[in-house]
Amino acid sequence: MTKPKYVRWFKEVDKEDIGIVGGKGANLGEMTKAGFPVPNGFVVTAQAYFQFLDESGLRDDLHRILHGLDVGNSAHLAKASKDIEHKITHARFPQEIATEVINAYLSLDKGKNVLVAVRSSATAEDLPTASFAGQQATFLNVSGEANVLEKIKEAWASLFTARAIFYRVTNTFDHFKVGIAIPVQIMVQSDYSGIMFTLDPVTNDKSKIVVDAIIGLGEMIVQGSVTPDHFKIDKQDRKIIEKEINVQEKVMRRNGTKTQVLALTKPEGGKQKISDEMVLKIAAIGVKLEKHYYFPQDVEWAIDKGHVYIVQTRPVTTTGSSLRSKESVVLSKKELLIKGDAASPGIAFGPAKIISGPKEIGKILKGDILVALMTNPDYVPAMRKAVAIVTERGGRTSHAAIVSRELGIPAVVGAKGIMQAVKDDMVITANGTTGEVFKGAVHISNVSHEINLPNTSHGEKIKTATKLYINLAEPERANEVAKMDIDGIGLLRAEFMMASIGTHPKKIIADKKQEQFIEELSIGMETICEALAPKPVVYRASDFRTNEFRNLKGGDLYEPQEDNPMLGFRGAARYIADPRVFELELEAIKRVRNKKNLKNLHLMIPFVRSPSELLAVKKIVSANGLSRSSAFKLWMMVELPTNVISIEEFLDVGIDGISFGSNDLTMLVLGADRDNSEIASAYNEVDPSLLWCYERVITACNKRGVTTSMCGQAPSDYPELVQKLVEWGVTSMSVNRDVAVSVRHSIKAAEHELVVKRSV
Repeated sequence: MTKPKYVRWFKEVDKEDIGIVGGKGANLGEMTKAGFPVPNGFVVTAQAYFQFLDESGLRDDLHRILHGLDVGNSAHLAKASKDIEHKITHARFPQEIATEVINAYLSLDKGKNVLVAVRSSATAEDLPTASFAGQQATFLNVSGEANVLEKIKEAWASLFTARAIFYRVTNTFDHFKVGIAIPVQIMVQSDYSGIMFTLDPVTNDKSKIVVDAIIGLGEMIVQGSVTPDHFKIDKQDRKIIEKEINVQEKVMRRNGTKTQVLALTKPEGGKQKISDEMVLKIAAIGVKLEKHYYFPQDVEWAIDKGHVYIVQTRPVTTTGSSLRSKESVVLSKKELLIKGDAASPGIAFGPAKIISGPKEIGKILKGDILVALMTNPDYVPAMRKAVAIVTERGGRTSHAAIVSRELGIPAVVGAKGIMQAVKDDMVITANGTTGEVFKGAVHISNVSHEINLPNTSHGEKIKTATKLYINLAEPERANEVAKMDIDGIGLLRAEFMMASIGTHPKKIIADKKQEQFIEELSIGMETICEALAPKPVVYRASDFRTNEFRNLKGGDLYEPQEDNPMLGFRGAARYIADPRVFELELEAIKRVRNKKNLKNLHLMIPFVRSPSELLAVKKIVSANGLSRSSAFKLWMMVELPTNVISIEEFLDVGIDGISFGSNDLTMLVLGADRDNSEIASAYNEVDPSLLWCYERVITACNKRGVTTSMCGQAPSDYPELVQKLVEWGVTSMSVNRDVAVSVRHSIKAAEHELVVKRSV
């Protein structure tokens, strides 16, 4: 029998096959091979989709419809989507593909018309830095050969929903480079279902696991239409440390081949949904998944007749800096309207806009707070404009929560009664760190320094002698950032741009696709430098650890297994051992500086263990046509004790600037892992030993005319540190964009106090 061309069983694919079966299909195959409890199924490959486009002659039609489309015009976007959907669903299904699909479907249950889920799996989805979750369709309880084929075409068409088109355009994905595969999987008749994060998705605490659970099918938890039970588990002790039981008012269940939503009685909906023992069993699977993937996971699970099944897993794409408990404060001077669940940290105020459905998202203007019963992917264009999200229903794993964290805006979910408590244009304050919603605006002067404020300043820009830079990873935020009261980019992270390419750079080299890599990387750099020009942009060369690099396609082939990647093969040592990848980065920098004439782009070297390493890296940089000059600055990260102890020797080698990596430096000076709850109390960025380090380096650099910058969370957490840094003569501070306003105010206050001191 000829091997199928267009169908792959889960057991035949793994994480290396994203280009063939998409992120979802690859993960289902990877888990199946690894022995995780995954319902059986197969994937209709992306090749089948592309073959369908070719045989049907639809490519030209789709190009014509999408060419010049203004995705900001919701009416035009909706019409384009509808036209494409009609063309795809009414086109003939290729016979060869249909035969393979039907044979695979009938094999699932010995020729019976078994109920299946027909899911979508875009080949650009579920990547380390871009989640396409919810952008394409899923069809449940599908039975019969003809129905399966019909739903596959509808799933193909869902690649061109209005929200999917909008998402690809705004994230600069080529419509025709994104394929779609279709996993077809035996239905799990979920008695209970839910979502698990193998870290705390609100605080990014990696020592915790969060499990949310509901009765019935899982669609309702993703939609946010019900508020789930919430459990927090300590990873090390494997104990439940936090439990929140909520009343579930309705349930989605299967009725034949259809699903229906039924009301639940208060006693049934108000009881704990799954036992503590089952919660811990699910958490144990989560620990194994994270260990397998070397990355925190967002997991969908289901329980059928007492058996736990994993329906889907994907990398958590919204991790950021961890919040400290001291940031959970109460704005006691304001009238508390509603207390919900904290879903995405930070505080924002603005006029409320009540949205009753996707058709009303046009009401949202920049600076508004979106208030809704719940959100779904159709709301994303409006969510991008909003400064905060508040929903009546949903939990910390709902669509509103996940997208808000991805966008970096505060969110409060499960705020029961909020749609009655506010009216359109009523000014409210949302505290996504505590889950509180207040009447009126909170002003900077009323807020404790521990709170992260968004950039809400629209008045005169504050001028300070100490420069204020921000840290940036996403080129698509360049224009937004350029409008802020900042002096440049102090840390442009290479890792996010490289991860978005999706393939390990050494595999790219092996495949002779270096030009493609350089071009994609340079486009990201160019976008940022052009938006910020003439303000400086400091590009930090790649500092992937081996476990992070291994997540990229082909990474297993090129990355060693290390017991402690934090202190392993990273930074400068990697460039020296094999300069080929580093040289691709240098070529991208050269291209932006020379061909695009964007001379505001500079280079920073991370994790340099010795002056000899710095010298060796400098030689590589020079050999590739980039040399220090008045127009091209070479910086070095100070994040190792040796950088502090031997700072004069590093300066002797020759650099233009240093930037403190306060997170790594604090861990290595104090011997305290900030992500380890057992010793978290020992992690202190203003410990006297750290203050000594900062002062020593700044003083030495000032004597040599070398600029200094503090990069990290510390300036926003500790205004007293800002004061000391200013006194010692630090040149700049580089912080996350959400705290830029408050840090600029702290700098201004510190400079004023210094002037007063010196005048006495």
